[in-house]
Amino acid sequence: MIEKKLDFFGKRKIFFGISIAIIVIGIIFNCIFGINLDIQFSGGSMISYTYNGDVNESELKSLVQEITPDNQVSFTISKNLAGNNDKGEGHYFTIQFPGTSAISAEVQSTISQELESKYPDNNFEVSEFTSVDPTMGTKFFVKCLVAVAIACVLMVIYVTFRFKKIGGMSAGVMGLVALLHDMVIVYFVFVIFRMDIDSNFIAVILMILGYSLNDTIVIYDRIRENKAKMGPRADLVDVYNLSMTQCIRRTIFTSITTLAAITSVYVVCFIYNITSIQSFALPMMFGVVSGCYSSICIATPLWVIWQLKKKNKASEKK
Repeated sequence: MIEKKLDFFGKRKIFFGISIAIIVIGIIFNCIFGINLDIQFSGGSMISYTYNGDVNESELKSLVQEITPDNQVSFTISKNLAGNNDKGEGHYFTIQFPGTSAISAEVQSTISQELESKYPDNNFEVSEFTSVDPTMGTKFFVKCLVAVAIACVLMVIYVTFRFKKIGGMSAGVMGLVALLHDMVIVYFVFVIFRMDIDSNFIAVILMILGYSLNDTIVIYDRIRENKAKMGPRADLVDVYNLSMTQCIRRTIFTSITTLAAITSVYVVCFIYNITSIQSFALPMMFGVVSGCYSSICIATPLWVIWQLKKKNKASEKK
């Protein structure tokens, strides 16, 4: 009995076109908005306060900006679900001063005094102060990128050796192309939603690399099995279409399950304004979708194209 196959390879141009369109849109947004590096990478100072009750966020930010008119300042306000103490629900208020010069103790003291004077009932207290030298921030960023690059190289080597029977090098290289596709998508999510590039960005990238590669390996493994069953003379496009038809439900359902869990985390964090986790969960949501898409629509179709061209060149030499 011949199993019905979906023509995935016949739709490859549509798949490639969708990815190109998304990347072009991302480049446009990147040109318009640019990149926001967190002080972890760009250098600067950060002061975090805890407080209780509710305050007007715009007034709070305006007050700090009036105290430091010569500094470029960014603000983050989020809730602490555990609360600061027994007086009620707690909040975090974080002030970031990007730049080369650290914020003086005098400025810190002035901010704290003004907050206590303006909001005496909210119990503003300094919970953390961080100062990062720009040079150290740049070095840290470079080290993170090197870690991502090493992870990519190791993954390609692994795929190359594991799938020798179906052209290991081509499988590894096209798997890397899919990984780069996913990294670009995650990067554009940070740009479009105006989130700072920080340690969460690196964490999301590394997690998506593993997730996306796992999907790609599952498909490669099915292709290898079907190629062995159908014999060396089997049409490669038929092998690919059959393998994708067999894998598509498993791949999509796994991604939906993962996406549902991450979306739940994001919704809870959005409701309670926990920005530190939002900046991880939101790009992860897009990364999971991109990882599933790239495994099905980018890596394996490109692998088939590579193998077909390789086969045609071998035929021409004969």
